[in-house]
Amino acid sequence: MPNLVDRVAAHVKARFLAESSGHDWHHINRVWQLTRQIAAREGANQEIAELGALVHDIADWKFHGGDDSVGPREAEALLTREGAPPDVVAAVVDIVATISFKGAGVSSAMRSLEGQCVQDADRLDAIGAIGIARCFAYGGHAGRLIHDPDYPPVMHQTAEAYKASKGASLNHFYEKLFLLKERMNTPSGRALAESRDQFMHAFVAQFLNEWAGAA
Repeated sequence: MPNLVDRVAAHVKARFLAESSGHDWHHINRVWQLTRQIAAREGANQEIAELGALVHDIADWKFHGGDDSVGPREAEALLTREGAPPDVVAAVVDIVATISFKGAGVSSAMRSLEGQCVQDADRLDAIGAIGIARCFAYGGHAGRLIHDPDYPPVMHQTAEAYKASKGASLNHFYEKLFLLKERMNTPSGRALAESRDQFMHAFVAQFLNEWAGAA
């Protein structure tokens, strides 16, 4: 019989394989693999970290009317159904409840090393080449413009303001993605973020040059 991590992975893969907003199984799988690497380097509990990675997007608030209580509830239900011990369920649910970025001025500190590993892995997949692709994929899914120079980025000071934002996709780089390198929790996460952050800045500079009509 497959172990708990593999059972949860199979469930999540079946549920999210065809998702098209950038929060699909491939995103979850990349976060899972990055979490494995970071957790091993940082000495975290591997099972809790891997389970946290697998269910971190099980019911993202962006797809549930801004309700960030749905994800923890669904994670708890799945893990309980698959026979996870109560202490494991509690640890993973805490990761799901705390992982999301909630605005430039909002602290979202993880309470466990395992959570820090998962959050770093999730943030790594939000930056770099993949992060750029996911940003515009979600923007299209949400009906957002690619760029609108008349509406500059907003550094949201509350979770409510961040959730209510309807800004163009390019604003997201300034409002979130450019901030993530400095918000990595672990030495491993910070090291992995460096080249991705540089690539992303270079992309935005090139984008703005082309937008302005540069030859």
